[in-house]
Amino acid sequence: MAFVEPVDDPPERVLVASERILDAAYELFSRHGVRVVGVNRIIAESGVAKMTFYRYFPSKADLILAFLDVRRQRWTYDWLLTEVQRMASTPRERTLAFFGALDQWFHTDDYDGCAFIATLLEVHETTDPIHREAARQLELIRAIVQDQAEQAGLRDPENTAYQLQILMMGAIVSATRGDRGAARRAGEIARMLVDSKS
Repeated sequence: MAFVEPVDDPPERVLVASERILDAAYELFSRHGVRVVGVNRIIAESGVAKMTFYRYFPSKADLILAFLDVRRQRWTYDWLLTEVQRMASTPRERTLAFFGALDQWFHTDDYDGCAFIATLLEVHETTDPIHREAARQLELIRAIVQDQAEQAGLRDPENTAYQLQILMMGAIVSATRGDRGAARRAGEIARMLVDSKS
């Protein structure tokens, strides 16, 4: 019998398998957190073999890091930044539109809280790559807010962005505990802050 070399999965099949794993992880991690969801559940939800899973994600930590990266694209850029730009035409109004976007999100049936904040709270060790990546994702959001504050000509845009992000994160946590009007209340404070920096 002639020896037949094993053939690797074709690229399109690889892409489908890894995307199915990431899509399943995205839904589960977003709703339940990164600690409580086990690899076996993700494998079952994605419909891939265990060997296939570990071929693309050698550890659960690798999958969590990939999830945070996908969350940045889908939530931060594809949704939040796009929505802010749609809602407001000037940089000054965009600094406040973050709260309008959050308010819309809080009133959706699929509101699931902030995966970056949740991950920071679940993974306490500041040296852990997962903790560092979640913190980096939050810093990217703060940098987006700072960019709008700079374009709006606000005084001390870096500090203003930190203050606005504190209000945003507080609103997210409040909405997670059931206060769906938190973004509107935080937005009122944000408007006073922005007015004071103009």
